[in-house]
Amino acid sequence: KVFGDSRGFFMESYNKKLFQENGIDIDFVQDNHSRSAKDVLRGLHFQLPPFAQDKLVRVIKGEVLDVAVDIRKDSPSYGKWESVKLSEENKKMFLVPKGFAHGFLVLSESADFEYKVSNYYSPEHDRGLRWNDTDINVEWGISNPQLSEKDANQPFFKDLKDTF
Repeated sequence: KVFGDSRGFFMESYNKKLFQENGIDIDFVQDNHSRSAKDVLRGLHFQLPPFAQDKLVRVIKGEVLDVAVDIRKDSPSYGKWESVKLSEENKKMFLVPKGFAHGFLVLSESADFEYKVSNYYSPEHDRGLRWNDTDINVEWGISNPQLSEKDANQPFFKDLKDTF
């Protein structure tokens, strides 16, 4: 709920009790914040067990297209993706469970992206997927995003060896 008036707004961005009442009982252990310029694409990232992470993501400034890809081999939606626009205006949050690769594309001039995670970062368990893999075919709406070297060279979906 967002409570606004002429002075601005107030909202609770996280309330463990309300999440639990709605069937989401996750122990978040760390908050992260990134700022990225327009057309920056970060992802698609995930961590392997035992360091897999649930992520609760939101945008506090700007707008992004946020994407989650199901990489759980036994799932009926294996290899399928979902996306949602997150912005400072709509104040939506997106829960990305363990077993999903996650990424986002900045649609505004810049974006501040915040997220809670349920496990700590482990470089040895860090993995990713190629953002433009045609087997997944995410509709990013861009053909030449700004990428890190790491993200530009992630493996393709068919070549994933370590998944869930």
